[in-house]
Amino acid sequence: MLTPYQPLPLADFRQPDEAERMRAALASVAGQLGGRYPLRIGGHEVWSAETIVSGNPAHDGQVVGTVAAAGTDHVLAAVDAATRAFEDWSRTDPDARARCLLKAAALLRSRIHEYCAWLVCEVSKTWPEAYAEAAEAVDFMEYYAREMMRLAGAHPVAPYPGEENELRYVPLGVGAVIAPWNFPLAILCGMATAAAVAGNTVVAKPSSSSPVVAARLFALLDEAGFPAGVLNFVPGAGAQVGDVLVSHPGVRFVSFTGSREVGVRIFGMAAEVHPGQRWLKRTVLEMGGKDAIIVDSSADLSSAADGVVASAFGFQGQKCSACSRLIVVEDVHDRVLDAVADRAMGLTVGDPADRETALGAVIDARAKARIDAVIAEGSTAGRLVVSGGSTPAGGAFVPPTVIADVAPDARIAQEEIFGPVLAVLKARDFQHALEIANCTDYGLTGGVYSRDRRHLELARREFHVGNLYFNRKCTGALVGVQPFGGFNMSGTNSKAGGPDYVGLFLQAKSITERF
Repeated sequence: MLTPYQPLPLADFRQPDEAERMRAALASVAGQLGGRYPLRIGGHEVWSAETIVSGNPAHDGQVVGTVAAAGTDHVLAAVDAATRAFEDWSRTDPDARARCLLKAAALLRSRIHEYCAWLVCEVSKTWPEAYAEAAEAVDFMEYYAREMMRLAGAHPVAPYPGEENELRYVPLGVGAVIAPWNFPLAILCGMATAAAVAGNTVVAKPSSSSPVVAARLFALLDEAGFPAGVLNFVPGAGAQVGDVLVSHPGVRFVSFTGSREVGVRIFGMAAEVHPGQRWLKRTVLEMGGKDAIIVDSSADLSSAADGVVASAFGFQGQKCSACSRLIVVEDVHDRVLDAVADRAMGLTVGDPADRETALGAVIDARAKARIDAVIAEGSTAGRLVVSGGSTPAGGAFVPPTVIADVAPDARIAQEEIFGPVLAVLKARDFQHALEIANCTDYGLTGGVYSRDRRHLELARREFHVGNLYFNRKCTGALVGVQPFGGFNMSGTNSKAGGPDYVGLFLQAKSITERF
């Protein structure tokens, strides 16, 4: 019998032993930079003429690794391999499938600092952010393994005289998993392993901005004992890999995490029925957010400022759950703004390999240019309170930015930024704050800092987001504790890390025998 699921505790890098383990991992990974990584198709390592060169966002010119890039023929071969593997894998005992996941979780847990170091190098995560992501990947596998054990076998239905009736959950088939760069370990791991433990086979396309972490994850899953063809790894360009996967008549479902623009496009492509396709494709889509934290006059303002800064600037604001709007009732607006500004100005921007760094680089130079343009435009739509400051040369660094006096309909208050930029809006009262919070196309996360029970209960009913937090930050959902997924243009509310998630990759079969 397994122990009950519990999230993996986070590391405290103030402890000398823990800090030393991280330094040792960074030194080890530094000696492995520049390596080459193959595709994985049908249990075979496959090399290609085209490659993806992944660099360190905090160090211009430093190559993290070179990964083989799939073309259309590789994708078709991967779907064929997954189709062949599905016949046996779908019939494998669910507990045995779950044990593959438990083994993978144990392997990752034993190497967690090494994977943290790769996250530091490839996507510029600070030590705490990297550890939180690696721990989340472990949690996903531990949780989904137990979920499959729960869902296995016959499920009771209402009894009926003279018949035996049961309900069973069976896998769908071959799935496409298309993952983002901002959580290249946890999100890819969660999507791929949930689908696989349910008995499906997977063809996975990671982001071209973070393929090395993804390649190392798939090597670990192979080591954990997943049979050949169950998990296939085909990084590459969207048109050559993503579009082919989504449109392939042999693909039964598409699991995607990324931008609204790409998610909506996938939704439309998946709706088309192609020749030879015998099903309507299921889509599991997690898209963007324009998340808000509300602070009212009853709140602990110091705690609120801490939570807002952590939510807005953690991992450089490159989270779909990041707080990009702060909505404050007018009687405490100036005090909260000052407290947030003071904390933001105290954040250190630099190389995330340094334990003292609070913000690393954004993902690449193109992202930096885009965010800089948003700041320039936003400063004309509001009042620039915090911007600039000391940033090192030689990387894609953007300092924390706070813009006040923003109108609710301004672009900076409506469109996802995916950078360390916080728009501050003033509300007349709490009801007005809720109206502002709900006035975007998104509905992913939100937060309220208040000690007024009436306000909390009103927000519980009326704040329209998939993950709502009271008196804490609006990022950092824990697997099994806060199932994650949003409303409206934030996606299909799939609730990753919750009791409904594995079921998205299953279909129900009712069986009746009359005697």
